[in-house]
Parts: sequence; C-alpha cells; structure tokens
Amino acid sequence: MNSGKPEPMQISKPCPFCTLGSDRIIDSGQHGVVIRDGFPISPGHTLVIPKRHIGSFFELATEEQLELMSLLTQAKTVLDQTFNPQGYNIGINDGPAAGQTVPHLHIHLIPRYTGDQADPRGGVRWVIPEKADYWNQG
Repeated sequence: MNSGKPEPMQISKPCPFCTLGSDRIIDSGQHGVVIRDGFPISPGHTLVIPKRHIGSFFELATEEQLELMSLLTQAKTVLDQTFNPQGYNIGINDGPAAGQTVPHLHIHLIPRYTGDQADPRGGVRWVIPEKADYWNQG
C-alpha cells in the first residue's frame, strides 16, 4: 500500500565488470575484454566480457558478437599454450532463471582436465542434474 511517501531508492552495487581494473585485463578488443575468473572452477578459467554494459548475449550487435567469439578463440589459444587442458566448457548464464548472478553478459571459457571429474559426460547438461545423464534414463 502506498502511503504517499516515495519508495526508498534501491541501491545496487556497482557492476564488477564495468569497474574492472586494467591489471585484470589480459586481452581486449574494441568491444570486449578478457579476464581470468575471480572465482575459478579450474586453472585458467577465463571470462570474455563486452565493454558495453548489457545483460544478454541476444542484445549484442552482430559486430559485438563476432568480436567476442574472436576473443574467445584467442583466449583458448593462450590457454592451450599456458595450461594445456584436454577440453573446454563454454557457457553463458543468460538471465536470472539460467543462474546469471552478475547482470553484465560474460562468457565462461572453462578449461577441463582429464580426471578433474570422475565422469565428465553430460558437461553443461548438469545445470539440471535430474536430466543430465540421459544415457541412463529409460
């Protein structure tokens, strides 16, 4: 019920990707930057982030999409040489229902290593565990 008083302003934290220090950036282009994840899942876990504050991959202009994919490929080349992973997971949590916690688009490039999980089958399908192991479902 509105008492006639203005609603208190919601104060949100500054976007961590809009306030990145230059020391975090390991590669960049006109539309995006590459950093190591601050909370890595595996050695070399990398993020590709548009410079423009935008929440969804589907809101990017074509030239932004193309450059982010190019930066992703360049980051993979560096990780191959530096960390020598045996595979990768590439993921975007696009929207709160998909688990997006920072409302600034970012692409995860997660190096995977033989033995880092007992059974890595299903990969990104494990976001919904009861549907991940389709090979065991009836």
